[in-house]
Amino acid sequence: MNFRPLHDRVLVRRVEAEEKSAGGIIIPDTAKEKPQEGEVVAAGSGTKAEDGKVTPLDVKTGDRVLFGKWSGTEVRVNGEDLLIMKESDILGVIA
Repeated sequence: MNFRPLHDRVLVRRVEAEEKSAGGIIIPDTAKEKPQEGEVVAAGSGTKAEDGKVTPLDVKTGDRVLFGKWSGTEVRVNGEDLLIMKESDILGVIA
């Protein structure tokens, strides 16, 4: 990928949601909610403090993360729909 987010921003690819419910009911595309789980594709260098020191991000490329429902900005990079969001919009890393 030839895209690098700046500072404390992260580029995330949404992970597709299940097409069946727990009870075996098939959910049509029109009724699905956008998933709130994704994989970090690229991460910025970190936040800069007032004294000029750079604090690295807690997430790295390849991490699976959870984020808020309305987090991030949808962008199209190399023909793929991705999200750019600040690291503070990420709720946690899935182990």
